[in-house]
Amino acid sequence: MPLSFEHIYAHEAQRYDRLVSREDQRGNLFAALDEIAPFSGLHVADLGAGTGRVTRLLALLAREVVALDASRHMLSEAHARLEESGLTNWRLIQATNEALPLADASVDLAVEGWSFGHAVDWYPDRWREVVDQMVSEARRILRPGGTLVLIETLGTGSKQPQPPTEGLAALYRRWEAQGFQHRWIRTDYQFESLDEADELTRFFFGDALADRVRREGLLILPECTGLWWQRVE
Repeated sequence: MPLSFEHIYAHEAQRYDRLVSREDQRGNLFAALDEIAPFSGLHVADLGAGTGRVTRLLALLAREVVALDASRHMLSEAHARLEESGLTNWRLIQATNEALPLADASVDLAVEGWSFGHAVDWYPDRWREVVDQMVSEARRILRPGGTLVLIETLGTGSKQPQPPTEGLAALYRRWEAQGFQHRWIRTDYQFESLDEADELTRFFFGDALADRVRREGLLILPECTGLWWQRVE
């Protein structure tokens, strides 16, 4: 069994960052985000920022990125990685997605990465209410004409997009019914060795996928990523 996401986010930030640093070597996410909402010179909020992988992408062009995450442990790793990057146009805040400590209409772009979707498993009886609150908070902090972008998984280990659970499929249908536009991209993992591929996939995704990686010698592991976006009037 893989470690729970709660355990990983509270205790395994360095190994998590090693994994996500292997994702999207072709830069498809950066290109897609800049096509959906060109972010050069914008004030941006990165929600559920984790160890700051998307924060670092956004900070390459944005005027400022404020990165928020509920885990102090993850933000500590994000701080270290951002300091190493040499970028200075960022700040970190510990906060949940349901209650963002940012002023109304204070950012031009809000990006959520692989964060809102956890509500489906963590709040099985009321995830719709919880996610709607997260989306409402993200909209609240956007200036008129700003854009909300939601990034979530469409499957690991497959070359074609497919929500990995029925719960996530229901979430994505909900967003599309609420008027979000959507597309998908490939953000494959590319590992340096088979041992690294085994270690990191086993750590995060579990034995079944890691055994397949080892059996098939997969140094490149397919990953499909979905993006949903909506502009705020």
